[in-house]
Amino acid sequence: MKKFIEYKGARMCYTVEGEGYPVVLMHGWGCNHTTLASIEAALVPGMKVYNVDFPGFGESTEPGEVWGVELYTQAIEAMIKAEGIEEPVMLGHSFGGRVGIVYASRNKVRKLILTDAAGVKPRRSLKYYYKVYTYKLMKHLILALYGKQRGEERLNKIRSRKGSSDYSNSTPMMRAILSRVVNEDLKHLMPSIKCPTLLIWGENDTATPLADAKVMERLIPDAGLVSFAGCGHYSFLDNPLQYRAVLLNFLAKEMKNQ
Repeated sequence: MKKFIEYKGARMCYTVEGEGYPVVLMHGWGCNHTTLASIEAALVPGMKVYNVDFPGFGESTEPGEVWGVELYTQAIEAMIKAEGIEEPVMLGHSFGGRVGIVYASRNKVRKLILTDAAGVKPRRSLKYYYKVYTYKLMKHLILALYGKQRGEERLNKIRSRKGSSDYSNSTPMMRAILSRVVNEDLKHLMPSIKCPTLLIWGENDTATPLADAKVMERLIPDAGLVSFAGCGHYSFLDNPLQYRAVLLNFLAKEMKNQ
């Protein structure tokens, strides 16, 4: 069943399938709820699955302002409240993991699954800072030479050419949101997560490296880490059978009770 909720001007779409204990699935950046279809299929026989399209993705509309992780979390909180859900299981992949971390740090959560999740700000090299400050200088020069409108057009072309694929494939609003959320460090919230937390990671993940998972395992009080050799940022797609086995074992009690 497809449903919608309005939050701060954005229309968020989500699907509801199955019966049983509630679990909320949250996809990564540049994806939508269909990316987590294999996880949904594994859980539907014994749980009620809420699979979200974050605002700006899938069938959800873009926010009208530059959202950070906080507003995305508030949108999920509004959906959970509207559905009358209490103490859900939360599962987040990549960017969805950011929202899961913030949500679980201040709400009752039965269990939290973070899959190749973001939330640890990477250490930056001198080369990175050189590129950032060179870009800022170039930006000021271009705006001074061409004016705001023509200057922004030129800057967008440069960003599209030199940025990541996530950045290049985004609209101007979603690019601004991406620039904001990737710089949010959530380590300070992790000690506030009190529910059992499962970290599932691909050992070859370069987007959110295994070192991030080890930081989370250390900071989240009741966390355990399972990593898969030969898997990357989409560990649930790279090794679906092993991922399914680990996930169902972690949620056996929730599925059995229904």
